[in-house]
Amino acid sequence: MKPVRLALSIALALSAPAAFADDTDTTPQKATNLGAVDVTAKLDEARNSLSPDTGSSQYVMDRQTIQALPLGDSTPLNQVILQAPGVVQDSYGQLHVRGDHANLQYRIDGVVIPESIGGFGQTLDARVIDNVKLLTGALPAQYGDRTAAVVDITTRMPKQDGIGGTVGITGGQFGTLNPNATLFGHEDKWSFFLTANYLENDVGIENPTASRKPIHDHTNQVKAFGDLSYLINDDTRISFMFGATNNRFEIPNNPAQEPQFGYLDVTNFDSAQLNDRQSEKTRFGILSLQGKLGSTAYQVSAGQRYSGLDFTPDDIGDLMFNGVASNVRRSNRADTVQADFSTPLGDNHTLRYGLYGSFERANSTNDALVFPANDDGSQASTTPLNIVDASRLLARTYALYLQDEWSIGSQWTVNYGVRYDRFDAFKPESQLSPRVGLVYQPTDSTTIHAGYSRYFTPPATESISPTSIAKFVGTTNALPDNGSDTPLSERSSYYDIGISQKLGDQWTVGLDSYRRNVNRLQDEGQFGTALVYSTFNYGVGKIKGDELTVNYDGGALTAYFNFAYNRAVGKRVITGQYNFAPDDLAYIYDHFIHLDHDQKYTASGGVSYAFGEGTRVGADYLFGSGLRSDGIVPNGDHLPAYFQLNFSVSQDMHLTSIGATHAQLALVNALDRTYEIRDGSGIGVGAPQFGPRRGLFLSLQQDF
Repeated sequence: MKPVRLALSIALALSAPAAFADDTDTTPQKATNLGAVDVTAKLDEARNSLSPDTGSSQYVMDRQTIQALPLGDSTPLNQVILQAPGVVQDSYGQLHVRGDHANLQYRIDGVVIPESIGGFGQTLDARVIDNVKLLTGALPAQYGDRTAAVVDITTRMPKQDGIGGTVGITGGQFGTLNPNATLFGHEDKWSFFLTANYLENDVGIENPTASRKPIHDHTNQVKAFGDLSYLINDDTRISFMFGATNNRFEIPNNPAQEPQFGYLDVTNFDSAQLNDRQSEKTRFGILSLQGKLGSTAYQVSAGQRYSGLDFTPDDIGDLMFNGVASNVRRSNRADTVQADFSTPLGDNHTLRYGLYGSFERANSTNDALVFPANDDGSQASTTPLNIVDASRLLARTYALYLQDEWSIGSQWTVNYGVRYDRFDAFKPESQLSPRVGLVYQPTDSTTIHAGYSRYFTPPATESISPTSIAKFVGTTNALPDNGSDTPLSERSSYYDIGISQKLGDQWTVGLDSYRRNVNRLQDEGQFGTALVYSTFNYGVGKIKGDELTVNYDGGALTAYFNFAYNRAVGKRVITGQYNFAPDDLAYIYDHFIHLDHDQKYTASGGVSYAFGEGTRVGADYLFGSGLRSDGIVPNGDHLPAYFQLNFSVSQDMHLTSIGATHAQLALVNALDRTYEIRDGSGIGVGAPQFGPRRGLFLSLQQDF
């Protein structure tokens, strides 16, 4: 193996304040509840013992960090994660971490939440978060399935007696209105946290033009989350966690487009008047039992997630511009079970073991209007045909893991283990994956980590939509009759090495480097008119990169800086070939090409300063060298670099006796720099998308 280059990696680990301290300090704590509070803290510590980070890279953002972002608690979750190193933004709110397309795993309080179908809406809300960790690199054996990164969220649960909460609203330009409410409480053995918000604006999806205001881009979004916990005894508690979203989007229009087909006696159509729409729904519920049996900590969970997507076309308009108008419906229901255990063995070993299983039912329907076509593909008639292409998929996922954390003296820690995964959908696939991570801490200020992980990544079931090529033969939606429509599980070897160095009490600098050799590299693309993604595989892939992070915590003044380099390439399309032009397939067969989401350089950073107790000003930025676009070869060029600067100022006031009032003013893209995220070219890329224009937003929150 070639030497692995060293690069910076650091956790942005600001000291997290006690949960809800500002909201509950005015309520005296009853002595009779001190025991329950102490027991809850002990169980939290036991649950944390189930999630080691040995050998992997970790980036932590607490609630204070999130509130310092320009939009504070109103910041979409994907925008929060974008502040971490190596995270690249894409259209429709998608994220790419370390050269992967999506492949993110979301966990809430250690429980895996299966992915949803929708690409526009965010299922989770930042108001849920007490702190969030982004784990990347060579992960321990307990992490599998989605391995580009683990978004590990710890929820906000009250630690003191009484009931409190907050109500608020965020409003501003582009028709933005975002009222919200949060309620939490703790009484004896019961604790609960509930939050809900409604969002509407006129920029639900990225604008396909450089104009300040998109055409036909209104969105309405509703989100809710709850967490209810009951302390059975000093060593056991049961909790129920649930969430729901219902998001509706208008698909923005690109004016002045020329129709390519005729419809009956209609020969012209104004593309600014198209009326494509999409709705996305997700709901989940998880019941967990967590506690200790002797020295063994455990958490056992059972849950279900439903996700659905409906794309409604403009029948006449889509037919005239694309030759097909597809009413696309996808749904996916996942039943899951998860069990994690942690047992100390003597003074130097901690054994961790567990299992995960899911059963998914995915349904996909493409109710399409198309025109008859001649042998050369030209339109043969202006009278459309109706073709229904439907499929149903059952998928089962099983996983077992065993790992040992071995402390060698005071400076060395080794985490080694093995994971077995099996994915049974089109055909059984499985893999036994060794993992090993090493941490060396020669001094209190220096930490070095290195790791190797073998990964097995099944295709995302919610993105699998088998297509009947035969049904569309002789139509304007005809597909090349070649290749396989069955995506394969990805298999890869991941190498990671890094160092973190504290400089005095205020500075921390880190360096991290990674390399991944991949077989059956998974990627996703938007290949149809509906804004949904489909999975395909490259035969082989190579991904490598470096990350530099710097963190400063000077009390009133805090700052962070992240810089990342990445290169991700693939060769030979081995599944989903019918989505590609024959010339592209022929070139990719013998040549490595950049993946469409490969961005060479990415940076983020921010600074925040507190004046006294109640006033804070801040700024943050995003920089990218540009995603890929077509050049002489597929994905052979890249878009221009972009830079987005945001400002904020906040003030805490005590206007009433019921609680503090918080006001925050945010200026997003303060320089109003117009930049393209996508230009409509590249493998699996749909319409162009531009980044946000300058916007002014005001948030008001009242605690009680």
